[in-house]
Amino acid sequence: MTSVEMWFDPICPWAWMTSRWLLEVERVRPVKVRFHVMSLAVLNKGRDLPADYRKLMDDAWGPVRVATAVEQEHGGDLLRTFYTELGSLIHRDKRPRDRSLYLDALAAAGLPAGLADAADSVDYDEALRASHREGMDPVGYDVGTPVIHVPGPDGERIAFFGPVVSPAPKDEAAGRLWDGVLLVAGTDGFFELKRTRTRDPIIE
Repeated sequence: MTSVEMWFDPICPWAWMTSRWLLEVERVRPVKVRFHVMSLAVLNKGRDLPADYRKLMDDAWGPVRVATAVEQEHGGDLLRTFYTELGSLIHRDKRPRDRSLYLDALAAAGLPAGLADAADSVDYDEALRASHREGMDPVGYDVGTPVIHVPGPDGERIAFFGPVVSPAPKDEAAGRLWDGVLLVAGTDGFFELKRTRTRDPIIE
């Protein structure tokens, strides 16, 4: 069984697509996925951003703070459940990022409603930044999310950004993509494979 770790920001639709793909990979390959929080707002702090993206970053604090509170108070398994519920509401149902969103996602995940208070609190920001650094330090800060870490053949950690894919492959197609991703990510000196996006995230 291979332990796979993914860092996500709840507002990123591409990370959401990758997370759904990884859950498919679990069905067809001997892997177990653990989810962790990173923050696009932290990543982009101090950068010169367009006004609309700056507003998005300002609004991004609430979801990522609540997700961090869930992980800190209830552990990674319930963070995984909460991410599924929260991501479904954000990306599939297009819900606004407000308190009712957090309350509904928490209730669906069987978590206490009081965790929604974290959206407007700095109480978990130190833990958030620590999780962010753990995910981003090995891969570098010129990428965003999704970030994935896997153990390499010699026990070292292999970290990479992506894959960015839409729609999320299912069944054996998910497994084949996983096999290919591991092959290129584990190749010494391999850095990038990219092409222009021609479609938006297809949320199913």
